[in-house]
Amino acid sequence: MTYPTDPEFQSINFRSNNFVTTSESINGKIKARAIGAQRWEFTASYERLTKSEAGIVSAYIISQGGRFGEFDIQPTEIGSTRGTASGSVLVNGAHTAGDKTIAVDGLVGQSLLRGDLVKFAGHNKVYMVTEDLSGNGTLTIYPALVADVANNAAVTYNNVAFKVRLANDIQSYEVNANNQYNIEVDFIESL
Repeated sequence: MTYPTDPEFQSINFRSNNFVTTSESINGKIKARAIGAQRWEFTASYERLTKSEAGIVSAYIISQGGRFGEFDIQPTEIGSTRGTASGSVLVNGAHTAGDKTIAVDGLVGQSLLRGDLVKFAGHNKVYMVTEDLSGNGTLTIYPALVADVANNAAVTYNNVAFKVRLANDIQSYEVNANNQYNIEVDFIESL
């Protein structure tokens, strides 16, 4: 089930959450340990919706049962490449979980740019491109692969869908004196 695309978000606050534990000693030294997990989180805002538009959004949100439901969302504001990639981009050779560099082909004369989001066939996880890539070569991503990727797996770089759940069990919205609705929705990537 995919999140409704109409009405569109007015703004998105997009974040990367890295799970790190820290401890600080009495002398001020800080030790940090990466637990190894990362997830994307974002807050989407709607402002001045009509009652009808607010009904579409709020009904979908309420139907998810708080943090229980998982669903797909394609935030076009952040989910499409800034580069010139078009057509089929494929993984070139098998890659294993933990890899941060992925050989790809199908980018002849095209590019993916730092900050672009990508997703590999068979993965729920979304990755960010951390180095520009022009033409076939090695795609550098963050975080590292969470699962193996097969040779010739498709790379999605436009309309990247996130598998998410709501970040809260309580959902609310605001109605002003002009009968305009303001809604903010917090999403977390579901891994």
